[in-house]
Amino acid sequence: MAVAPPLQEASPQEGYLFGRGPAWFAFAMTLALMTFDYVDRQIIVSLFPYLKAEWALTDKQLGALASVVSVTVAIGAVPIALFADRVSRVKSIAAMAAIWSLATLSCGMARNYGMLLAARGAIGLGEAGYGSVGSALIASHFPSRLRSSVMASFFASSAVGSVVGVMLGGLIAARWGWQAAFGIVGLPGLVLALLYLKVRDYRTVALAPAAGAAAGTQAGPLRHVVHMLTHTRTLLWVCIGGPAQLIVVSALWAWLPSYLNRLHGVAPAQAGMQAALVVLAGAAGGVIWGAVIDRAGGQQPRRKLATLALLCIASGIVLASAFAFTFEPRTQFALTLFGGFLATCTSGPATAIVIDVIHPGVRATGCAVFALVQNLFGLAVGPFLAGVLSDAWGLVPALTITPVFSLLAATAFLLAGRSYEAEKARTTAAIALEAEGRLRVGLA
Repeated sequence: MAVAPPLQEASPQEGYLFGRGPAWFAFAMTLALMTFDYVDRQIIVSLFPYLKAEWALTDKQLGALASVVSVTVAIGAVPIALFADRVSRVKSIAAMAAIWSLATLSCGMARNYGMLLAARGAIGLGEAGYGSVGSALIASHFPSRLRSSVMASFFASSAVGSVVGVMLGGLIAARWGWQAAFGIVGLPGLVLALLYLKVRDYRTVALAPAAGAAAGTQAGPLRHVVHMLTHTRTLLWVCIGGPAQLIVVSALWAWLPSYLNRLHGVAPAQAGMQAALVVLAGAAGGVIWGAVIDRAGGQQPRRKLATLALLCIASGIVLASAFAFTFEPRTQFALTLFGGFLATCTSGPATAIVIDVIHPGVRATGCAVFALVQNLFGLAVGPFLAGVLSDAWGLVPALTITPVFSLLAATAFLLAGRSYEAEKARTTAAIALEAEGRLRVGLA
């Protein structure tokens, strides 16, 4: 079991769990691993032209190489988060980083499509649970008033990692071949995995007195966890809105290099560089929109959800227009850049909203449920769906259709706003009750 003080004990500096220093160290280490997580995950998209030429792959097969990581992340997310919630978040994260880094190295040794697909799936198994466990850990280090901003910055690092992966993939492959690209980017994660063991963990929090008294098997607490998650309406709606918006983001990030290469004749390395600018705009947008949404919910928390809905609608309109209409190349790229800036609006705030309405004893598990649906129904769907549509109708129609999912996202966030304030208040009350109980035990 983790041995740090309980979550509700001591907030020595304005609500920080262990103080500002440990909080920012945990944030920096978790953010660094998230960056290399997405370097390893997204490097594949800049290698699509090389793989298509060498192995004569279809767009559906190429899309599957991107999507399989999200599928295996979804499969492992909840079991790993349940384990981490009850045992150790820090050790779980270190182990996950080591596994996905070794799997990335193995991608460079693949000799056919099946081997590469399997190795890519292994990356996802290593990454499974990382985003949810990592976000729960750093969110617990920081006061509630900073969570949307911290979460937005944390998840924006995924965009930074994607930028680095896309850029490095094209540059390394052009000089040394696509196999070398996997070998070079797989090493840093192994070093960071060891350093991560210096991060401070928080003590596992009891779910409720009833959970401990449930029939002498693991089924009682497990039923308690399931009940808590399935009776949180905000979580259920956000689990629709978050993945829907990620379909748009993941399709754009996966296929923009190929679009620039095929439609505008841009060389793969340069196409990767241009696409990286769109991903980088998404990273900036994630941070900026996180701060905007925090401010929007200052007086009325449900305004966070309304702001998210408006941003989703705007991103869908801009991106659909960029690919549906004929523009001069610079104008089209500017629209795509702006659409990418808007599209990542949900990256941090959606997770922060989930954390706000989930009992701290199952925060990582609640985040894992959210990560499961985001990966399985968002990140996995986007690249594969766009590849299927591209094989059928062409890449331009595929990139024109996928932004429609932003409308579904907006609707779900508006519905989540109906229950958010009440469920956030319920969670706050549960934390206060837990703290009071610990205080009484300490005084007894």
